[in-house]
Amino acid sequence: MSKQATQVPRRQFLQNAATAAGAAAAPMFIPSSALGRDGTVAPSERIIVGGIGIGRRGGYDLSCFLPQKDVQFVAVADIKKKRQGEVKKIIDTHYGNENCVTYRDFREVLDRSDIDAVLIATGPNWHATAAMTAAKAGKDMYCEKPVTKNISQSLILAETMRRTGRVFQAGTQRRNLPHFAFACELARTGKLGTLKKVYAHPAGMQALMSGWLVPETEPDKDVVDWDMYLGPAAWRPYNKKLLDGFNFEKGGGFVGAFRGGGVLEWGSHCVDLCQWAVDDCPPPVEYDAPKDGELVARYENGTELIFREKGWIPLGSCPVRFEGETGWVEAGDSGKMVLSSPELLAGRTVDEIGGYPATFHVRDFLDCVKTRRQPKGNADAACNAHIACHAANIALHLDRQVKYDNTTHTFINDAQANRMRSEALREPWRL
Repeated sequence: MSKQATQVPRRQFLQNAATAAGAAAAPMFIPSSALGRDGTVAPSERIIVGGIGIGRRGGYDLSCFLPQKDVQFVAVADIKKKRQGEVKKIIDTHYGNENCVTYRDFREVLDRSDIDAVLIATGPNWHATAAMTAAKAGKDMYCEKPVTKNISQSLILAETMRRTGRVFQAGTQRRNLPHFAFACELARTGKLGTLKKVYAHPAGMQALMSGWLVPETEPDKDVVDWDMYLGPAAWRPYNKKLLDGFNFEKGGGFVGAFRGGGVLEWGSHCVDLCQWAVDDCPPPVEYDAPKDGELVARYENGTELIFREKGWIPLGSCPVRFEGETGWVEAGDSGKMVLSSPELLAGRTVDEIGGYPATFHVRDFLDCVKTRRQPKGNADAACNAHIACHAANIALHLDRQVKYDNTTHTFINDAQANRMRSEALREPWRL
């Protein structure tokens, strides 16, 4: 990794510039944008952001960051030379300059003292490792999901964010959409009576082995850094399909010893909402084998979390249903809710925002970077939701019930399941 040139932090630079201006004899003309006028944000109040792996989903996230007036996107790291140029062009065009710097190694972005936060939108294999490396470098981060590869990594991620005091926002943007938030509020505050069942629709339930395709000629490192792409994952020979999202499209790519399937990919959204509905309590302690298209898990208090594969409610993708003793609510990506009784609204109007936009979630993250409060998709919430998904995947893979202890974070009297809690990571990416 090349060494980054020594840089003066932007706030120190501005202070030095102000001192020099006061000492100068000749008048100095400063653009209004530098002073935060004409609707702009003063440089000292801007959040300086770098991107790591801004591809498919990351391109959408970038489109949510760039319009924010208090954001200045200055750098991007990617293992693909072509993508570096494509993202740089988007950023430079937005700002009307050519200032975005590109890197192959994401650690060079983290070395920059002027960068406050990073957008992590690599493949799932990299999410947690990049996030924890960023936290140790003193950066806040917005990290796409699924955010972890396994149960152990989920716990380490949450502990790292607590220890370093960094702001972490998982890309679970439905937490900042009004109809999902209201549905979870009804469940969490007892408006449905004692909560009995929460339903998640993970868009498929499979536990598949990670890909290993026919070897192809590996590109030059300056074109595609295959070794960096693999990162902490077990080595496998280059194949373009693996590089271009083959595994992601089939269910999560390089996530754990087996691919997460729909349980982890969509579950990190809908199970996350179910976790919010139960007030972000620790994850379920029992996970049954799948039966008739359902996998039933149980929380310590007896509430059931039901992963349901088929025959779901017609409210768009990522639907959830929360059932209590006295009422129920359903919500989905259409932006609509269905309630057991109109009285549950209690005269309130809930905005219908369909299509699960991330703009509100990005704004929540940026506000938290400034205030240092916890965002909606914080690391502890993400940890619990992901543990539930990983444990469900283990029950799927073993095709039998597993029991999880939230105190020891192990499966009870189950050596086979415990071997799936973690995996060996390639050097130098051990956590």
